Amino acid sequence: MSKHAGVKTRRNTLGLVRFAGALTTKATTVQQGNTSDETSHVIPMRIAATADLHFTPQRFAALHEQLNKVRDEADVFVVAGDLTNYGQPDEMEPLLNAFVRLRVPVIAVLGNHDYECDKQDELMRMMAAGGVKVLDGSTYQRDGVGFAGTKGFVGGFGRGLLTAFGEPEVKTFVRAGIDEAVKLERAMSQLRTDKRVVVLHYSPIAATVEGEAREIYPFLGSSRLAEVVDRHGADLVLHGHAHNGKLDGATAGGIPVHNVAITLLEAQNPAMVYRVFDV
Repeated sequence: MSKHAGVKTRRNTLGLVRFAGALTTKATTVQQGNTSDETSHVIPMRIAATADLHFTPQRFAALHEQLNKVRDEADVFVVAGDLTNYGQPDEMEPLLNAFVRLRVPVIAVLGNHDYECDKQDELMRMMAAGGVKVLDGSTYQRDGVGFAGTKGFVGGFGRGLLTAFGEPEVKTFVRAGIDEAVKLERAMSQLRTDKRVVVLHYSPIAATVEGEAREIYPFLGSSRLAEVVDRHGADLVLHGHAHNGKLDGATAGGIPVHNVAITLLEAQNPAMVYRVFDV
């Protein structure tokens, strides 16, 4: 376990949230893969975060209006997966145009919807060309804050975690989840920053999916991801996917986990399309 894991509880009273035009918080940081843009002084960073936009071109005007305060309220903007509705390039292109107008760095992971048409590689190329920092087992660092991320996968939580036993099909299914955990492990091991933020689409804990039907819990995330986070330490974890889950939870090691699915945020307040965290 790294030094980060032991200090997270003291450090992570991050529950300060704020929606478009309401609460306050602070953040600033940048690096993709192994590139770094750190400065000698770590300044507070405001991180605006959302997920599950399920964007279609018809939503451009509405989304632009909803996000137009991001540049005033945050230093970076995080999207925790499901940027598009069906994973089509013609959905991603106008979304990237909306992101450009934010005038802050955009950090994202893909979600299951972004894989629907098997064009995820093309989407990631488009995002990278548009300046989005795509985390896929990779990192991004800026001003002393490091971001590590991957999509994640399903599999269940705790004693209900599916294991690789039995039919080859089950083993293949479990292997996909293990591979995502390994990608997160690789990314987190590259970070050398004092402050760390993990970005996922699938949840690493059961607490933030509570509110969904219990029958679908195994399809909403995997505790394999939380094991990696606790092993390396982080200041907070951001995820989406569980549209009807809970906003806040924590790993077994006490690291704060926040569900930023946009439908969940809007259920709290229709104007709340992102949350802002101070790191």
